[in-house]
Amino acid sequence: MTNAELVILSLIAEQPRHGYEIETVIEERGMRNWTEVGFSSIYYLLKKLEKAGLIEGHMEMSQGQGPARKVYRLTPIGHGAWRKATIEALSTPTPYYSSFRIGLSNLPGISTAEALSSIRKYREALSTRAEQVRDRWTAQQSRLPYHADALFDLSMTLLDAELSWVSSFIHQLEQRHGGS
Repeated sequence: MTNAELVILSLIAEQPRHGYEIETVIEERGMRNWTEVGFSSIYYLLKKLEKAGLIEGHMEMSQGQGPARKVYRLTPIGHGAWRKATIEALSTPTPYYSSFRIGLSNLPGISTAEALSSIRKYREALSTRAEQVRDRWTAQQSRLPYHADALFDLSMTLLDAELSWVSSFIHQLEQRHGGS
């Protein structure tokens, strides 16, 4: 099961949901900071999961004046697959790949000035991202279920740790190369 499929199953496991509601929860919880589920892929994933027999959808009239929506629930098979994938995800460390790490491995091929300029830009972008995550967390904190709060906490801890490391590495490069 892909991470994106597990994310969709997880949100449906919490409660039956329609596609737009899934998108709303993903946005509210800042889930795009740690998962790659794009808005355009939600309906594709729902169809795929339904075809696999992991979820089933039925039409429900909206509570307001909107159109009827297809609401999805886990099937018993889907519930079992969701539990198994969740336990696997919680118990198995996975490698972390990033283009930043590839860039670090290529530092000898660029000048110190280029490296410092690039890594400072990275730090600035990382700092902006941390601010956005922190702001979203603060705005949602009182309404978040405990597991969503834990995800924000983990995201902030990782962002803060990376910011600290990047700042320290910039300092090392500056010291090593005369404050370029």
